[in-house]
Amino acid sequence: MEENIELGVGTRVEHDRYGEGFVCKSSLSGYEIIFERGGKLSFGKANILKDMRVIEEIEDNQPKLSLEEVTDVITNILERYNGLNEDVEIADKWIGGTLVLNPGNASQPKEIPIDVFFHKIVMLRDKLRVLEQNINSHKGLSEQDKVNIQKYITSAYGSLTTFNALFKDKNDYFVGAAGKKEE
Repeated sequence: MEENIELGVGTRVEHDRYGEGFVCKSSLSGYEIIFERGGKLSFGKANILKDMRVIEEIEDNQPKLSLEEVTDVITNILERYNGLNEDVEIADKWIGGTLVLNPGNASQPKEIPIDVFFHKIVMLRDKLRVLEQNINSHKGLSEQDKVNIQKYITSAYGSLTTFNALFKDKNDYFVGAAGKKEE
């Protein structure tokens, strides 16, 4: 077979071990081929050249996706399932600030840069969102179980509303049960 050939669905091929077969599925990385001896088997495009020969070629008329289209699809999926973290900005008045924790006894206070603390709050929020998505898409939980667990997550969001003062954009705020009722 020639080096850069694209086999279309329906192309007949012959394999030394599995006999004659035909391409039943073509993907970016390989083919699924149904053989008379061996059934349906998958082959990577890189390996197919040395394993078989083409008996009757059917042109691959499948539309090809551009790199931009593939990138858009992957970005959409990552954003939907929180694989990409959005840019969340700290309110201007807190930039460069310090959070000081003063203990009740005479021991040394703890100072934390507010942007470090803010980053941890944003990470916590993102992890709650992922937890929420995993619960909502879990096949083993009943709808009632999902609703019951969701109540705890909403309560956790409500407990974190104190930290909304750190966020620049109100769309990034934590929203508890009271805020959800307003929507």
